[in-house]
Amino acid sequence: MNKLLLTSVFLEFLESFYIKYGSFIPLAESDVLEHLKKTSNSDLSSRLVKTTYRAGLASAPVAGFMVTYNKHNLRLEDLGTLEDQNWLNDQIINMYGELIMDVAEQKVHFFNSFFYKQLVAKGYEGVKRWTKKVDLFSKWLLLIPIHLEIHWSLIAITMATKTISYYDSQGIVFRHTTNNIMKYLQSEAREKKQAAFQKGWKIAIIKGIPQQKNDSDCGVFVLEYCRRLSVKQPLLFSQNNMPQIRKRIYKELCDCRLND
Repeated sequence: MNKLLLTSVFLEFLESFYIKYGSFIPLAESDVLEHLKKTSNSDLSSRLVKTTYRAGLASAPVAGFMVTYNKHNLRLEDLGTLEDQNWLNDQIINMYGELIMDVAEQKVHFFNSFFYKQLVAKGYEGVKRWTKKVDLFSKWLLLIPIHLEIHWSLIAITMATKTISYYDSQGIVFRHTTNNIMKYLQSEAREKKQAAFQKGWKIAIIKGIPQQKNDSDCGVFVLEYCRRLSVKQPLLFSQNNMPQIRKRIYKELCDCRLND
């Protein structure tokens, strides 16, 4: 394939990527090289890739771009929280949780990020209706993102063993959160007449898990914990993987599905 045609293929790929994802935030050089390898079966000079790739990154985002999935709407300002070292917002956390539940085929329940705040503010009565159409006790895993001040952490509940596990990417332990969740589960069990779940709960503070080395990636760590726990994969990732994970999450949100 001659250079002119190859450049045309390259630009076509960039344009389709731009339209699909609204910006070039999730684009990596490896994406470009992989696409060109598939379409041209040749090794394009790194100079051409880098030049056009950088030009693409400088392009303005697609005006009015939005991702809609179920009741979730993501604008570019939401997706932009996945760029560099920005803090993730609730919209990103909650839609990604929806994708996790889809993959788990009703075996995992992901609580909205506002659930815990409402529980603390108004007690069980304030969140009782949140599970009106959900049988928590038929799930094998519950995932509750916890946002305290400016930090995200995770509570994961294994229903078979009645274990409430606390995951934190900075090793911080907010023990009152696990106690509050235990009380919630006991109240929910009474409300739903599930005698077996009214007692016997255990609390575990999970140590030896991947830890962040900055002050901005806690939300990304929580989503990666959730993703891997929901499909029973080991937590084998690190701070070094954060740039790639951020790009992957951005693409998954726009694709409205988790990638293999």
